[in-house]
Amino acid sequence: MLPIEWNARASDDLLEIVAYIAQENLPVAIKMRERLETVVLQLAQMPYMFPMSSRVKGLRELVAHPNYIILYRVLADKVEIVAIVHARQNLPRI
Repeated sequence: MLPIEWNARASDDLLEIVAYIAQENLPVAIKMRERLETVVLQLAQMPYMFPMSSRVKGLRELVAHPNYIILYRVLADKVEIVAIVHARQNLPRI
């Protein structure tokens, strides 16, 4: 089992997503945060469960919700959460 580490960008992405949704519906924002955090925890036991990204070299893509993709990498000693992006946006250069 590998520990999960959120980098600064991914943490900021999560906070921005929750803040954006909370403007319209706080309970939905809370549920979205819980959903994203829960799916990330699964990576500790099965880090290779999701495919390598064809769009961002060296990262894997976890479609956590129809609107959100979690980009992460598996390292020797941890799983690093790199970013959370909206499914419709261009993936960032990382």
